[in-house]
Amino acid sequence: MYKKILPFVVIALFSGCAVAEIVAPEPKPARYAGIKDCDTCPELAIIPPGDFTMGTDGKHKYERPSVQVRIDKAFAIGMFEVTFDEWQACFDAGACGDKMPDDHDWGRGNRPVINITWAQANGYLAWISEKTGKTYRLPTEAEWEYAAKAGSITEYWWGDDIGSEQANCRNCAPLISHQSLPVDSFKPNAWGLYNVHGNVWEWVADCWNADHKQATTDGTARLTGDCRQRVMRSGSWYYFSKNLRSAWRFKNDGRVKSYGIGFRVLRELP
Repeated sequence: MYKKILPFVVIALFSGCAVAEIVAPEPKPARYAGIKDCDTCPELAIIPPGDFTMGTDGKHKYERPSVQVRIDKAFAIGMFEVTFDEWQACFDAGACGDKMPDDHDWGRGNRPVINITWAQANGYLAWISEKTGKTYRLPTEAEWEYAAKAGSITEYWWGDDIGSEQANCRNCAPLISHQSLPVDSFKPNAWGLYNVHGNVWEWVADCWNADHKQATTDGTARLTGDCRQRVMRSGSWYYFSKNLRSAWRFKNDGRVKSYGIGFRVLRELP
């Protein structure tokens, strides 16, 4: 949230008299307000339909070959990674296990929930779907990359260089965090999504395949291949900036709990 900045006073001298002139600072834009289906539900941004290039034809073998993908229908996706507070609501309802995930002594609240398996993430999504009467699920990796890029064709949504203080990773700033940060840290991309580069890896729906040779071109999940291993996107606080690129993809056993893995919700639109 932006802090309110009070106008400041400039003193001008006219014929020996002091005149106070009120000069209002240039206002900062208010944060984009997403949609919420309930008080404890994740805040969502609407993503328009469109075409984009998934992956690359460069040196990163898991991203080859690039694929032209058409997203025919708008969808809503979490502006933020799912937080401990949002997970707490599911836990309190008795739908997310009998023990809260370990926060690694970093704090909970507005930090991304971590130490949850792929199946546990889907359990949360089933609960919130029942609670709201809407269809929530994990994004496919095509939907995730499309939303993360937000129309950009560069390595990161802001350009080809990681720069400094743009994301949470091992070489993203002179002083690094060595832990997750609150989900509203840093600037959002053009479609209102925060931390699509770094902070925590995000589980997506797809089974792991080592390349895009048989990737779908309509944005649907790829459910063939090694389905014990699930695709993750975004990189994390622990990884270097090359692993945060929009096209970067990696895998982990869906049964793994890690202090570097969380998730973001997708909600289907009518």
